[in-house]
Amino acid sequence: MSVDVPRSARRVRAEHRPDAVALGRVGLWLVVGALVVAPLLMVVALGASGRHVRRLLDDGVGAAAWASLTSATASAAIAVAVAVAMALLLDRTDLPGRSALRLILLSPLLVPPFVGAIAWIGLLGPSGMINRWWADTFGGPLWNIHGGDGVILLLAVHSYPMAYLVISVALRRIPADLEQVARIAGATPWTVMRTVTLPLLRPAVLAAFTLTAVSNLADFGIPALVGLPERYVTLSTMVYRYIQSGTVDRPLEAVATIGIGLLACAVVAVLVERRLARRSSELDGAVTAHAPMSLHRARIPAAVALWTAALAVTAGPLVALATQALLPAPGVPLTWANLTLDSIRAAVTAPGTIVGLRNSVTLAVSAAVVCVVLGLLLGVVTTRTRSRDNTALAVVAMAPQAIPGLVLAVGWLVLGRYTGLFDTQWVILCAYVTAFLAIVVQAVRGPLATTPVALEEAARSAGASRLRSLCDVPWAMTLPAALAGGALVALTAVRELTMSVLLVAPGTQTLGVTVFNLQQAGDYNGAAALSLLMALVGAAGLALVARTGRQTGAH
Repeated sequence: MSVDVPRSARRVRAEHRPDAVALGRVGLWLVVGALVVAPLLMVVALGASGRHVRRLLDDGVGAAAWASLTSATASAAIAVAVAVAMALLLDRTDLPGRSALRLILLSPLLVPPFVGAIAWIGLLGPSGMINRWWADTFGGPLWNIHGGDGVILLLAVHSYPMAYLVISVALRRIPADLEQVARIAGATPWTVMRTVTLPLLRPAVLAAFTLTAVSNLADFGIPALVGLPERYVTLSTMVYRYIQSGTVDRPLEAVATIGIGLLACAVVAVLVERRLARRSSELDGAVTAHAPMSLHRARIPAAVALWTAALAVTAGPLVALATQALLPAPGVPLTWANLTLDSIRAAVTAPGTIVGLRNSVTLAVSAAVVCVVLGLLLGVVTTRTRSRDNTALAVVAMAPQAIPGLVLAVGWLVLGRYTGLFDTQWVILCAYVTAFLAIVVQAVRGPLATTPVALEEAARSAGASRLRSLCDVPWAMTLPAALAGGALVALTAVRELTMSVLLVAPGTQTLGVTVFNLQQAGDYNGAAALSLLMALVGAAGLALVARTGRQTGAH
């Protein structure tokens, strides 16, 4: 006997039944929790026992922590100072050749830090090009880049472009009216810059300093290649030593204890930056165009000095890398007769390189695909739906940006032991997705926030369900931005070293680990050859991403 349920009752039941969007939100929380929260909880849970504190102290963890903090803060301060000077000169003055100079000064973004370290060793290492010439001319080397000062210099060189990008955006948002009022009141251009422009840049400077300091705190490639030859040990190289040596009982607990320290430093840095930023004033409203400030007689000398410094910092190491790759062995004189492609050919065809390249491409593409899908879902749900947990979900997804990659690697190193992912490519893939998901989320949140809600309302009026309207309008319109973010994820992941070197196992080595192992084994020409190819491919890939982004923006 069938019972006819009233239509009003069916409507009430349908209203209380969870829809696909609500279920999707729960699924996103589970995925984000597994990718971000779980590794961090494993680090804290395993390292909180404190069993290895005494052993760490005996092994010099205090000195390593001091070296890490010193190199991170000093390099961040140098990078921010350079970035501020770049922003003021390139974006606010009539310096000739500003566009080309800006591209050259941003070129360290194309080169992974450990590749840059190999290049600079070819210039200023004990047998580097400059030191050999200086020794032949003056009887001794100019400067040995190995050691703490070399680590600080190279960290600054590879972090100032990111600081510049943050500061230049803030500089363009300062209304020109404020500066013009100060000029009308009789202030000189330099007084206006000192009393008006720089104070308004303070929040961006603090944000850039925090971003670069946290990133440099856990960098592995530069301290390992430049610092260790002079016994300059940082926390990242100490973690690597514990994992590789096997001389410590329960090494995962030891590295988790170090990971807690790094995580605490990152959290403190972010909290301090946000507290100081809240005290600073922010400006809203229309931004008027800025008239370039004339450098007058200093225009040409400033251009010559800046071009010289730019070419020395960017072109010099790449030339050294190419020279080292084209010579048969270190120390061979640079002549046309000695140039050969043997090192490049041997490095490219080596079995380890082929395995590393295959693994890197597979992991990078897989991470990009996962980040695109997951990033789009997160962006759509957190910006186009109403829920109290939207902010929390977005913050958790973006949190890895402020967490050193070394901490994430330690978390997945521990988690892999309990999930069966240890010593497989899956644990590296999970770490990549955790670290780089924020790139896609950040890429899509802007376009999603500006997409008119009226388009979705029109789709709902035409009979589309809530899920269908989200897929047809914001998802489809933001897909190009997500694909550009995914391409950036792939380019970043294929050259990654800090996480890979801790999570790698036999048969799962990546291209970055292959280059690092060649350098450590003394095959400097092979390492230089692969590094040169990575730099060239990275430059071509980033140029393609930029071109795609411009075409997308044009359409």
